[in-house]
Amino acid sequence: MKRRIFRSMSLLATLAILVTTLAISIVIYREFYENMQEEVRTEAVYLAAGVENQGMDYLDQVQKRYGETRVTWIDGGGAVLFDSETDAESMDNHLERPEVQQALRSGSGQEARLSDTMGQQNFYYAVRLADGTVLRLAKTVESVFGMMVSGIPYLVGIALCAVFLSMILAKRQTRRIIEPLNDLDLENPREEEAYEELAPLLHRISKQKRSIAEGVQALKAQREEFREITDHMKEGLLVLDRQGSVLSVNQSASQIFRVSEEDAVRHNVLRVSRNEVLQQTVDKALEGKNGEGLMTLSGRIYQILATPVWSEGLLKGATLLLLDVTERQEAEQQRREFSANVSHELKTPIQSISGYSELMKNGMVSAADVPRFCEKIYRESRRLMALVQDIINLSRLDEGGKEEERQKVDLLALAQEVGLRFQEMAELKQLTLEVSGAPAEIWGSRRILDEMVSNLCENAVKYNRPGGRVDIRVTPEKDTVLLSVSDTGIGIPEESQSRVFERFYRVDKSRSKETGGTGLGLSIVKHGAQYHRAELRLESQLGKGTEITVRFPKAPR
Repeated sequence: MKRRIFRSMSLLATLAILVTTLAISIVIYREFYENMQEEVRTEAVYLAAGVENQGMDYLDQVQKRYGETRVTWIDGGGAVLFDSETDAESMDNHLERPEVQQALRSGSGQEARLSDTMGQQNFYYAVRLADGTVLRLAKTVESVFGMMVSGIPYLVGIALCAVFLSMILAKRQTRRIIEPLNDLDLENPREEEAYEELAPLLHRISKQKRSIAEGVQALKAQREEFREITDHMKEGLLVLDRQGSVLSVNQSASQIFRVSEEDAVRHNVLRVSRNEVLQQTVDKALEGKNGEGLMTLSGRIYQILATPVWSEGLLKGATLLLLDVTERQEAEQQRREFSANVSHELKTPIQSISGYSELMKNGMVSAADVPRFCEKIYRESRRLMALVQDIINLSRLDEGGKEEERQKVDLLALAQEVGLRFQEMAELKQLTLEVSGAPAEIWGSRRILDEMVSNLCENAVKYNRPGGRVDIRVTPEKDTVLLSVSDTGIGIPEESQSRVFERFYRVDKSRSKETGGTGLGLSIVKHGAQYHRAELRLESQLGKGTEITVRFPKAPR
């Protein structure tokens, strides 16, 4: 801007000086031209007087003093009597010259034209003498130009000095104009500090500055709100641009990929993770399509939902949402295994019952074997009924036991009731079954608690050794109540202890068939503990016995 102002002012000053110089030259030229005409007229008057008094002799005497003025004497018929520059006899008749005609008519005449004889632009002035002759003086215009040319160096010098002075003044004035602009405080513009013409601009700058500050503040607030929301999300969230670089990552995603925000943002998503499923899902989203996949990372299963982001018809990037579906996938796997196991467990007794009954129907069983076959049908039907009942109980627990009515239950009294039910079964196996402890109330479902204690007691009796013991103890503590069922049976191998609570899992399948177990007892115990928010613990040594402890929260007063 400073250069443009300086150039404009310098150009304007130079143009003004040139125009002024030209105007002065024109004025000087006119002045010189008029002075030259007046000089010629004066000389004509003096020469006419001399010629009238002395004639041709006077012209011969003053011929050398004419200088640049040409003198011609013409008689009344137009013949040239004398010429200061050319032989008079060789000259044409001048009667038809305009200035001669004017002089003959009115006593004097003048004309400016190109000379036929000299070929120059001349000014002519003619005077009629008393004897009827005409005295004419001529002066070339070039003499005027000569006078002007002699003054040109002075004009040029003056013009150059004026141009140089104007450039200095222009530079100084430019600095004076720019300084207030340079001193403007755009952070806090005040209209009175600048030129009056800049007041609207400063007002607009101040208004826009406030608007921008408010916009930035709003964006910061939105960004903080967005960060606050996303950082409290349990799901992982990644925002990518159209090149696949990470624009934003929340805390959950950082924890999932085990990468800091600084190492992820403004880097390609490959730096976050090189998982093939993740990359395929991202590629699909950046092609403008919704992507979905399952990714296994650090022992957890995540569902990836990738959605392209469009703006005004253009693909701007994509968002990735990572959902931890480990429990859901495991539950789905358990449901599939449960369905397969249920089908297998139901098929076995049904096939046995169907086979034995078909043999009896077709008369292929002797009368002596009928009681034995009936006994087998009875045992398989009881096993089938027990299995169905366990499945029903487990299904209720899977539903959360919503239909169960909660109440205060004395766990010791309940354990004693269960102990009495299994006393006969324990005596048949030559076992000592004892219930001990102190009264303690918990808040829960009596039916589910009964099933839990019954299954624990039944397993302790079934998988015990002849002459062994089964101890059921209820121990009240400060805020909890412990229920422990221990036996001196066969024990559980260490590699199987983490799976005995799974549905249909059996440590020894052949022994389970002999005892008639369904494989759902400990699974019912596990779900019952979850329903009551209780802790479950198992301790077992192979060949020495097993102890299962359930820690219930004590019922509120």
